[in-house]
Amino acid sequence: MLALLLLRALLAPQSGLRECGSAWQPCLEVHPQTPAPPLVHDEAPPLIKECPGQSFQAWRLLRYLKSSRADADDILLEPYLQSWDQLLNFMESLGTMVGFFSQKVKEKVVLIRELSLKRAAEAHGKRSPSGRSGLQTPASFGLRSGAYRSVRSMVEAELKDGLVNFSWRTDSGCRTLLRLHRSLLWLKLMLEGLAEGPDAHGRYKTPGELSRTAYRVALAPHHPWVLRQAAEFVFLALPDRGFFLQLVCVERQRDAAPVLHAIIHALELVHAQTQRILAEHGMLELP
Repeated sequence: MLALLLLRALLAPQSGLRECGSAWQPCLEVHPQTPAPPLVHDEAPPLIKECPGQSFQAWRLLRYLKSSRADADDILLEPYLQSWDQLLNFMESLGTMVGFFSQKVKEKVVLIRELSLKRAAEAHGKRSPSGRSGLQTPASFGLRSGAYRSVRSMVEAELKDGLVNFSWRTDSGCRTLLRLHRSLLWLKLMLEGLAEGPDAHGRYKTPGELSRTAYRVALAPHHPWVLRQAAEFVFLALPDRGFFLQLVCVERQRDAAPVLHAIIHALELVHAQTQRILAEHGMLELP
């Protein structure tokens, strides 16, 4: 119980972020979500059907991940964050305990969107009739052009403006992206485990075991001791493998493998390109 209370305290919303309305979007007046970007065709994914009655849709995640790579040697931020919207749906489907992790991810997605909106509004000098800053725009407004259009443009703009510090923490988009980048690796490694077959004794590893192993590689090295200990309770509370198969609308492991491999491949391409950009600028260990 003490560990759970500590985990809740560690993952409480940061004071710099506003708590209001929907956690999916910044605390701004926004129009309905923009249509999904066109699918980038580089390989034919397996037939992935709509899963009725659930928020996570594997086909939509694939669409956003591939669209984020529409620019060569870069990652577009709007579809990248839309990919995270779907991954958050996936995480929250796993139960309340995983919500401890997903809350921090939500805050990071919101922060990058807020930074993009603020930058775009300043660049356009827009003001509403009431005199307020012109942030009454779609949440994707600042992500379609300018500094926050892509990972590379954001990195270059924030370095130029002195928003990134290599010695202490700042709420920059680059630092925030790095945290999302590590979480993306955690999810990718966990899905890789789910796609694997049984061991020599015919036993499948449980989702809890797979998540623990992935966490120790991707996130644990960057988390304090207390959070690492409390995370163990999250892994113990994960549902069984059958529940994960239902999330991708299949009933048998052999049917899930093609879908999982398509998602893993798309995650790997996005992660690898983001890794290259961050590494080029020495940003893989931002405090």
